[in-house]
Amino acid sequence: MEFPPAEARRRVAGTDWAALAAQLDEHGCAPTGPLLTPEECVGLAALYDRPELFRTTVDLARHRFGSGEYRYFTHDLPAPVAALRAALYPRLLPVARDWAARLDRPAPWPDSLAEWLERCRAAGQDRSAQILLSYGPGDWNALHRDVFGELVSPLQVVIALDAYGTDYTGGEFLLVEQRPRAQSRGTATVLRKGHGLVFTTRDRPVRTRRGWSAGAVRHGVSTVRSGHRRTLGLVFHDAA
Repeated sequence: MEFPPAEARRRVAGTDWAALAAQLDEHGCAPTGPLLTPEECVGLAALYDRPELFRTTVDLARHRFGSGEYRYFTHDLPAPVAALRAALYPRLLPVARDWAARLDRPAPWPDSLAEWLERCRAAGQDRSAQILLSYGPGDWNALHRDVFGELVSPLQVVIALDAYGTDYTGGEFLLVEQRPRAQSRGTATVLRKGHGLVFTTRDRPVRTRRGWSAGAVRHGVSTVRSGHRRTLGLVFHDAA
């Protein structure tokens, strides 16, 4: 499956990143413009049936994480996965560094994704965390965080490979934020086929009367009512 890096950068550049950063500040998640064509979505979804491309398969019910299944790619990533991940990283980097500054935390993320992944490997995080997820009727994903070691990127991206309302119903993307000294806030988002959703990995800065505090965030998927819902998850740190 061909997908030139220059094409990935062109598509990623089509998003208004200043507006996206503002939405991340307001909601903890924000949609991108189109990143994959319908044909590319079909091609990527079909890779799920090629087990040689993946290092492991996770049965959500077996681990009491929900219901459904997902697979982690090996480091030999399909061209669209590698190209989009590389093109998205520098766009998310300013937000990551800004959030770290507000929370008075270190900002360990270098300009280059390759250098960041080398740091992950040096820290013992050397397993691919790129995911294809597959849900059928009745499947769901419990609220969780994709934190796989000491080194964590504060943002990640999910890309829908099926069309809401046509290929499946239900299965909204869920984000729940534990706000400092306040009740938790939930957000439900319908994913658009071929579009990405940037969201918070672990926590994000929330303004309080005392300044900036870290609002803990978890994400999940509501129950799929009908059809088949498949997504591509792009994580910018590797797993231990």
